[in-house]
Amino acid sequence: MSAPLPKDTGVENHPDAHELWKITLGELDDKMGVKILEESVDRVVATMPVEGNRQSFGLLHGGASLAVGEAVGSWAAVIHASTLGKTAVGVDVSATHHRSAREGQVTITATPIHLGGTLTTHEVVITNEAGQRLCTMRITNLLMRRHK
Repeated sequence: MSAPLPKDTGVENHPDAHELWKITLGELDDKMGVKILEESVDRVVATMPVEGNRQSFGLLHGGASLAVGEAVGSWAAVIHASTLGKTAVGVDVSATHHRSAREGQVTITATPIHLGGTLTTHEVVITNEAGQRLCTMRITNLLMRRHK
């Protein structure tokens, strides 16, 4: 247990003052078959099946990659934000698709590039079962006070 916090010292910004936010899947995440493997400030890891997330040519849909990558990167930002008594909203995302997938499962890993008090930036890497990089994303989130 941590020591009591002094009054009027910005308790909302003290890391011991808040519980880490726990990931809860949204409707789209459920439909896409997303599963959470790890969740911490340092790393968020999830998986998603290719089946059910393919485009008309039988390849993993680029939009599915962006949707799951944005979710995992945003979850990572919200976990960090929760240590400051804040939440996060996405303000920028970009992606480069390196190769395609037709089957199996992909792994999505978000790691911090910058964890600030106002902005976070995460690299999100999507790999196939052989560990080959399919997509590299960068997502920036704005940290905001939570609305009650």
